[in-house]
Amino acid sequence: MARYFDVHPHDPQPRAISQAVKIIRDGGLIAYPTDSCYALGAQMGNKEALDRIRNIRHLDDKHHFTLVCRDFAQLGQFVNIGNDVFRSIKAVTPGSFTFILPATREVPKRLLHPKKKTVGVRIPDNRVVQALLAELGEPLLSSTLLLPDEEDPMTVGWEIKERLDHQVDAVIDAGDCGPEPTTVVDFSSGVAEVVRRGMGDPSRFE
Repeated sequence: MARYFDVHPHDPQPRAISQAVKIIRDGGLIAYPTDSCYALGAQMGNKEALDRIRNIRHLDDKHHFTLVCRDFAQLGQFVNIGNDVFRSIKAVTPGSFTFILPATREVPKRLLHPKKKTVGVRIPDNRVVQALLAELGEPLLSSTLLLPDEEDPMTVGWEIKERLDHQVDAVIDAGDCGPEPTTVVDFSSGVAEVVRRGMGDPSRFE
């Protein structure tokens, strides 16, 4: 059964955050809230957790996983980002956007798009996620909690606990999230291409 952490959305309890991060470090898979919708999260280099995410969501090897980063200093360790692209991203970050960029060698190969060698990155505007990242000290491997044959991501923490009780190791509930995932902008060619419209306003990149 999954551990269940009911936390305050604006002032998450440090004990709960520490316990959730211990589960991540021990190889566990968590469901957690973001500034868009709920997501699945695990330690970046954890192959078993990555496979569990693939199984839960029925993903193929072309799916772009996301590294959720605390700030630009951390993000810059894992993707190559030019000045123009940096300025475009900085204008809407932190926020409900995921950006696809060329990965550095710091990113495990199994997380990369098999042909493009790119990875998704984002810096969320959410205090629970920021607390997790501060305690973890590295990016969180992440994927939208969108189940097979469902049109919208899951939005309610206790419902996630009931549905995925034997598939994840912990659920962090900070109240309901919205039904929209992030807006995804692909910068892999050097020019912005909106590949998914979501919570973030895509007009700046069109």
